[in-house]
Amino acid sequence: MRSTTRAIPRSFLYTPALSLERVLAARSYDADVHLIDLEDSVPAPAKEEARAICRTALDRAGDARNLAVRINPVGTVDHVRDVTLLLDGTVRPGYVFMTMVRFPSEPLLLRECLASAGWRPEIFVTVETVEAVHDLDAVAGASDGLILGSADLAATLGIDINPTGLLATRQAMALACARHHTTCVDTGNFQLADPSALHEEIAQARALGFHGKGTVHPKELEAINAGFRPSPQEMAEARTVVDAVRAAGDGVTLVDGRMVGPPFVRRARETLGRGEAWQDRFGAARPDLPATP
Repeated sequence: MRSTTRAIPRSFLYTPALSLERVLAARSYDADVHLIDLEDSVPAPAKEEARAICRTALDRAGDARNLAVRINPVGTVDHVRDVTLLLDGTVRPGYVFMTMVRFPSEPLLLRECLASAGWRPEIFVTVETVEAVHDLDAVAGASDGLILGSADLAATLGIDINPTGLLATRQAMALACARHHTTCVDTGNFQLADPSALHEEIAQARALGFHGKGTVHPKELEAINAGFRPSPQEMAEARTVVDAVRAAGDGVTLVDGRMVGPPFVRRARETLGRGEAWQDRFGAARPDLPATP
C-alpha cells in the first residue's frame, strides 16, 4: 500500500508574469513547483497585463497541480483582481502564495473564499511582516506552507539579509511547521556573485528543519534539488534503521556504530513516507524509491 503522507515540494522556481514566452519556458526546468508571480516582480502599471499572461499560461498548462501563483497582498485592489482572475478560469493552480500576510485570519478567509467556489489549493504564506512572526504558530496552523520572506523582513528590521539576523525567525518557522505538519521553505539566495553562498544556505536550512528553497534562477535548481529532494541513499539508510530496530524487538540497537531506537524509527518512517509521497507527486522522471514498510 502506498503512503498517504502529504507530498512536500522541495524546489520552487519563481517567474514574473511579464512575458508569456518566459513563463511557458520556465516549465521546462526541473522544479517541483513552478510559480507565476503577480506581486513584487511586476510593476504596478503592468499588473493587468500580467494577469492576462498568467491566465493564458494556466489555460495552456493542462495539469496545473504543480503550478503556483503568487498574488498581491490582502487589502489591495490587486489582491481582489488576482483572486477573481484565478476563480474565473477553468484551469486553476495547485498552490496559491500569499504575500505581506499579517494575521492568521488572512489565509483562513482566503481558504473559505476559494472553497466556496469548489477550489481547495494549498495556501502558502510568505513570512515577511513582524505581525506574522509574532503570531507565527497560528499563521502556520492556518496555512499549508510557510516561506521566509527575508528581503522585506530584513528591511523592516534594518539589517542585512543574513542567516544570523533572521535565525530566531527561521527556528520559529521550523518549529511551527513541525507542530502543524506544514511545509517550511527557505528564502531565495541574494548573493549571486558568491557561488558558495547558495550551498551554505541550503546546508543551514536543512540543519534547521526546512523542507525546500525558492529561487528565481533556474541555474540554482540543481543544487536545491540535490540538497532537499529525497535521495535513494537517504531512503536506504531509513530502511536500514527501521529493519534493525524491528529485528531488535523495537528496542535500542546499533546501526553502523550509531545507537538507534524508537525516536530514530519515527524519523526513518517519516523519511520513507515523505520520499514516497514526493515520488508520486513530483518525481515521475526518477526511479522508484523504496516503499514505506
